[in-house]
Amino acid sequence: MTLTCFKAYDIRGKLGTELNEDIAYKIGRAYGQIYQPKTVVIGADVRLTSESLKQATIQGLNDAGVNVLDLGMTGTEEVYFGAFHLDVQGGIEVTASHNPMDYNGMKLVRENSRPISADTGLKEIQALAESGNFIDATQKGLVEKYNILPEFVDHLMTYIDPTKIRPMKLVTNAGNGAAGHVIDAIEEKFKALNIPVEFIKIHHEADGNFPNGIPNPILIENRDSTSQAVLKHGADMGIAWDGDFDRCFLFDEKGQFIEGYYIVGLLAQAFLLKQAGEKIVHDPRLTWNTLDIVEKHQGIAVQSKSGHAFIKDVMREHNAVYGGEMSAHHYFRDFAYCDSGMIPWLLAVSVLSETGQSLSSLVEDMIAKFPCSGEINFKVADTQVTIQKIFDHFADQNPVIDQTDGVSLDFGIWRLNVRASNTEPLLRLNIESDASKNPEPIQVYVDQLTQLIQA
Repeated sequence: MTLTCFKAYDIRGKLGTELNEDIAYKIGRAYGQIYQPKTVVIGADVRLTSESLKQATIQGLNDAGVNVLDLGMTGTEEVYFGAFHLDVQGGIEVTASHNPMDYNGMKLVRENSRPISADTGLKEIQALAESGNFIDATQKGLVEKYNILPEFVDHLMTYIDPTKIRPMKLVTNAGNGAAGHVIDAIEEKFKALNIPVEFIKIHHEADGNFPNGIPNPILIENRDSTSQAVLKHGADMGIAWDGDFDRCFLFDEKGQFIEGYYIVGLLAQAFLLKQAGEKIVHDPRLTWNTLDIVEKHQGIAVQSKSGHAFIKDVMREHNAVYGGEMSAHHYFRDFAYCDSGMIPWLLAVSVLSETGQSLSSLVEDMIAKFPCSGEINFKVADTQVTIQKIFDHFADQNPVIDQTDGVSLDFGIWRLNVRASNTEPLLRLNIESDASKNPEPIQVYVDQLTQLIQA
């Protein structure tokens, strides 16, 4: 039996055919047999099938002799937190995040929330789940319910100084996903600490039917509700999450969606305001704004290939305080190098408070200095042939070439990064320019590349 739900970084598949309770059981059983943890934490998002898949996984773990702490309905980062905060040896979150309704999946970590990806164990779990060569455990594991929320919220509070937070109004859009219960708990904590923040909650209640669509604010059509609520209520910021809330998306007080690239700069600034000299990890897709901010605030920038496993490894290697990708994934040293969708907005609140500036003014400065295209996807017949065509076209301009992730060509005034998708025949293009050097408008470069790629 071949299991097709195993991907590069996690498990995802169509319900019934690619993923079901039987397969979930085998995954739990294989995880337990390979890693032989004493205890793991497990949680599930709000999807209608997540609870039953979680129970099947628990059964597999128990039969492999593993004790389980069942965290109930959680976002992925609550499982990450439990896996490094409690005395356990791993964690599993049942989630399909922003995938279609008829999908589900899992994200797996080991002790200290180290990721399990295709090159660090996922293939072994797949092979054992496919073969079914399970060894009977001498003693079955036990399951116990555990509420991680109070400890999780206490940890989140360590990223801000409650005495420095100025009065503000926030719109939060949980997208009927799993984030609502955490926002409620943070709100209670803020009240207890007299932090003057008002929460305006939309699409707040967890609902596996997703009456407002599956939350994925990276899609333009999913932004309106947050944007409108910010304007209606005169809020200082809007925050929206994806389904398992490991990614958050920010809107300024004018209701404008902020590209993930500039959030990386904002969060780098937040950490460097607290502690100059720290290292900040970033991906190569768009870099100039991040480099500018890190230099301005006496930090050290370190470049990494995109993708969570790479970013986390580079962060560990350099003891970096923060790592950010323009895809809205943000990683934190004090969070076991894991990604969180809660820490970014707390840090943004902290920067707004400390600088006394609005979010739009902080970000507009960055956008004006280093405009960018945002990521543009092209369907092409052969990604490598197309990349070579780009190389050849610009060869006589002698750009600085960087091949950390795809190909980056730096012309001094503007730069581009182009990389092939791992999973489909797509070319992903990012362009940015340096306004201080009188570049052409970004659109001119976009049109030039579009013509070249599609020719």
